[in-house]
Amino acid sequence: MIATKGSRNCHGTEREVREARPEPPVTAAWLERVALHYLDRYGASSEMLRRVLARRVERRCRSRDEAADVHAGLIAETVARAQRAGLIDDARFAAARLATLRRRGASTRQARAKLSEKGIDADTIRAAMSDERQEAEDADAEADTERQAALAYARRRRLGPHRPPGAREANRERDLAAMARAGFPYALARAVIGAATDEEE
Repeated sequence: MIATKGSRNCHGTEREVREARPEPPVTAAWLERVALHYLDRYGASSEMLRRVLARRVERRCRSRDEAADVHAGLIAETVARAQRAGLIDDARFAAARLATLRRRGASTRQARAKLSEKGIDADTIRAAMSDERQEAEDADAEADTERQAALAYARRRRLGPHRPPGAREANRERDLAAMARAGFPYALARAVIGAATDEEE
C-alpha cells in the first residue's frame, strides 16, 4: 500500500526522523555563524550577544543530552572576537540606545535602568550620560535633557496638553502618576502636565 501524505509507515514520518537525528556538536565555527547572523540583524551589547549565544548553546546541548556549561569559554571567546573586530562596542551601543530612549521620552532614571537591562555596566552608562550632557553645550544641559525627554514622553503617551481640553483636569493626577512612574521629578512632571499648549513647551 502506498502511504498517503501525512500517513505514517514503519519508519515514522519524515519530520520524526529529522527530529530524532541529533543536532551537530557545538563548535567555534558554528557559534561564530550564530553571532554574525544575530549582529547582522540587531545592534547589541557584549552581554546581549553572550545571552543569545548561551541560549543557542543550551538549546543545542539539550537536544544532544549534553551539559551546556562546558562551552562557557567558547562563548566568551566568540564575544571577545566580535569585540576585537569592532562588531560590538558597548560604549557605542550605550550612546545610540540612550539617544533612542530619550527620543521616546525616557527619564534619566528609566534610561539608566533600560541600559542596565541590556547588560551595560554602570561606568559605561555614566560615560554615555556625561557625553550626552557635553553635547548639549549648556551649563544646565542635564535639566534640559530631562525636560525634553519629559515632553517627548507626554507627547507619546498623550498626557497633559496632548489630551482633549475637556479631559485634562479629570486626568491630571493620573497623568502626574504616569510621569512619576516613568522616573521624572514631580516638579518637572507638574510643569509638563500643566503646560497650556504643546507650543508653549
